[in-house]
Amino acid sequence: MLIDGVFSGGGLKGFALVGAYQVLEEKGYQFKRVAGTSAGAILAAFIAAGFSSKEIKEMLDELDTVTFLDPRKTILPIPFMKWINLYWRLGLYQGKVLENWFLEKLAIKGVYTFSDLQPGTLKLVASDLTNGKLIVLPDDLGSYGVSENSFPIARALRMSCGIPFFFEPVRLKVGSGDTIVVDGGVLSNFPMWIFDNGNKERPILGLKLNGNSDDFPGYKINNGLQLFEALFSTMKNAHDERYISRKHEKNIIFIPVDDYGATQFDLSEKMKNDLLTKGRESAMKFLKTW
Repeated sequence: MLIDGVFSGGGLKGFALVGAYQVLEEKGYQFKRVAGTSAGAILAAFIAAGFSSKEIKEMLDELDTVTFLDPRKTILPIPFMKWINLYWRLGLYQGKVLENWFLEKLAIKGVYTFSDLQPGTLKLVASDLTNGKLIVLPDDLGSYGVSENSFPIARALRMSCGIPFFFEPVRLKVGSGDTIVVDGGVLSNFPMWIFDNGNKERPILGLKLNGNSDDFPGYKINNGLQLFEALFSTMKNAHDERYISRKHEKNIIFIPVDDYGATQFDLSEKMKNDLLTKGRESAMKFLKTW
């Protein structure tokens, strides 16, 4: 059965999305069009490129996520220098290793730019902080004077996954200046609206990390770090929660992974497997009634 898919962001919790995808594939569901933000953008790109759930899991099994943490080299190797880099570079880590990994893996399927895919089959969400607006890639690239077809998907993924302050933002060259682009989750972490143009060609299924908002226990805010986490999480979810109605909820697989951190790059093999299992269990439960 052909369906369209929309996948939410969630950083390293995105392993659970792969577990859900495994079940959907096993049950005979195939994605015609896919869209996503951050971690969801990664899964969407791999599906659009033609990777099976088995191939994606094998990539994740061999992956050491800590290698994505690539701080800039400094003349003075002291801990304080990373905060200097944060001030001037706007992020603790460069994100080059992450982007190169996307490039290397997509190349396996011969996919480099959006022109290597069928038009309209992949849409990724990022946030333009310079102009204060959401970007849908590749659709909105033309407004920046950038060719949609020749734009690297690895760079688009890097834009969608640029967790603020954690990774340096992508600087999109526009005219004589730069446009600062960060994680799409800042403006829409779960873009269920993206295929909602009044012309529904096939069922749209959403995969959303974290549970239904009705079951959310609330944030504990006792210090500055917890305040930032609650602030960023609220920014990510508030817009999308207003869009998701009871009508949409029946087409969304909610995957409860609140116990894991989005930037927990030191995930153990057990934690990876636990996340995959949560995704599988949530999908199997959902499909019993969908």
